[in-house]
Amino acid sequence: MSTDKKPDLVDDSKESGEAHAYTPGLKVKRAMPVQKLRRLPILGEVLVKVGDVVGFDQYVAQTEISGEPEIVKVAMLLNLDVEDVAKYLVRKVGDKVKKGEDLAYYESLFGLIKKHVPSPRDGTLESFSEASGNAIVRGTPIPLQVNAYIPGKVVEVVPREGAVIEANAAFIQGIFGIGGETHGEIKVVASSTSEELTEDHITADCKGKVLIGGSRVTDGALRKAVTVGVSAIVVGGIRHQDLIAFSGEEVGVAITGQEEVGITLIITEGFGKMSMSEGTYKLFKSFEGYTACVNGATQIRAGVLRPEIIIPHDLVAVEDGGELVSGMVPGTLVRIIREPFFGVIGVVDGLPVELQALQSESLVRVLTVRLSDGGVVMVPRANVEIIEE
Repeated sequence: MSTDKKPDLVDDSKESGEAHAYTPGLKVKRAMPVQKLRRLPILGEVLVKVGDVVGFDQYVAQTEISGEPEIVKVAMLLNLDVEDVAKYLVRKVGDKVKKGEDLAYYESLFGLIKKHVPSPRDGTLESFSEASGNAIVRGTPIPLQVNAYIPGKVVEVVPREGAVIEANAAFIQGIFGIGGETHGEIKVVASSTSEELTEDHITADCKGKVLIGGSRVTDGALRKAVTVGVSAIVVGGIRHQDLIAFSGEEVGVAITGQEEVGITLIITEGFGKMSMSEGTYKLFKSFEGYTACVNGATQIRAGVLRPEIIIPHDLVAVEDGGELVSGMVPGTLVRIIREPFFGVIGVVDGLPVELQALQSESLVRVLTVRLSDGGVVMVPRANVEIIEE
């Protein structure tokens, strides 16, 4: 940890005995236990045990992915009948081979005619077919390792798959992001929640940092950030056209996180010029100088996945067992997550009991949301999420 500054803890949990509709929301927590399951995509070897303390870049599991196969037409290259090929193989199935080494060799007329069949790559002679006279060389296995992502303690091991890492941390979720996992020291570059993050904010000392902006980030700032080597940018909003111009393609909201754009970007409020929540901004400000673990992966459809900023620290976690038990009630702060009001923030105005018909003629449960301009809109309850601060 790069600073001794310790923000004050605030318990914002609310409890209610009333029964209301529950809608999961974005978390903005100053201190809570965070667990991350780090799992291999295929079975392999787990490198840690329960109780181990790990750093964010320490590998917790490893495996190998099979290399690419390549067919070698041995019979054709030797110009022999299929049934005669096997006796000219100089490698057995299962042997390791180097690129250019002979798989088969044939000579005749007292050595005047010589034919070689070299391996096309480093790897293993996986098989040979006496029916076709073809061999398959499988490329060298590709190592695959999974790191801890967050520094903490191993609290569970999943045999041959991975481990669960737990850390006490501040935890902030965004509404949308691109780019995968990264790390960096938090640096607040916007002086207020309404200030735009422009090229002028990006300086040489931003290299490797997680930059916190205000209302939006410009396309130019993103490009300069990549050039400088910024790890991530977290900001209130971004114009849709700027996002397309930067990424070079239309970015869907179904699933993100695999983009190779040189930086991770997380927006906390929505598309357009949208000021970051005051509470979120103050939280980042209080943890300036701390190392953050950032992931821009987003999935809004089935299996919701939100972009996240995790800031490990040694403060005592707030006991928050009653978190969101009351669900939505009039006055609950919510964000609309579907068009035509995507990203708009308001408060719950009413929760009608009766099902309402949409334009599609389907009947759904709805709520009314009062916006900052005083207007009230009706949206399906599935189209909002609670903002938890």
